Amino acid sequence: MFYLSLIEHTLRLPPHILHLPVDEAIKSELETLFLDKVIAKLGLCISVYDIRSIKGGFIFPGDGASTYTVEFRLIVFRPFIGEIIVAKLKESDASGLRLSLGFFDDIYIPAHLLPTPSRFEAIPHTRNQGRWIWDFGDAEEAQSEEPRFVIDGSDPIKFRVDSVIYPSIPLEQPENSKPFAPMVITGTINYDGLGPVSWWEEAEMIQEDE
Repeated sequence: MFYLSLIEHTLRLPPHILHLPVDEAIKSELETLFLDKVIAKLGLCISVYDIRSIKGGFIFPGDGASTYTVEFRLIVFRPFIGEIIVAKLKESDASGLRLSLGFFDDIYIPAHLLPTPSRFEAIPHTRNQGRWIWDFGDAEEAQSEEPRFVIDGSDPIKFRVDSVIYPSIPLEQPENSKPFAPMVITGTINYDGLGPVSWWEEAEMIQEDE
């Protein structure tokens, strides 16, 4: 999930931070440039781990800044296909689920990757909001007043990474569209052991009763 990535970058230090020690000033500028940013094919930058080398310090004519070539390591978030991750429910609508890790919110479980059979139960007087229910068991139990296997955000959700994509920045975005996400994770919970963690505690109890 987390990796150390070695990067070389040519960095311009603005004059207002030149009073700081060079390594401290460079780290501050690297954090401004990279932290919480997504680099395509690399992942979400979490932290500057260390600085391996600093070269240069040139001041070009007519420029009050100094320019360095820096080799450094970043801690990046980049899950791999098939990885199992635990997240919290952020949104639930007719198209599926949106999950969050706290520092990253663009995780989607589309309806066709939910457990089969599942159904969406809308909340009255809301716009496309509701909860998903896995109809595990016999039909009479599935239609009971309070279904057992509900995704309502009450406990963590375990999912498997199905894909990680880095969309191209759109030239235009339709009005009222979702904010652009530079990295999108698609997951599935349509396998044994995935979904809200309490499901499988209850499933084990059902099997023991049988």
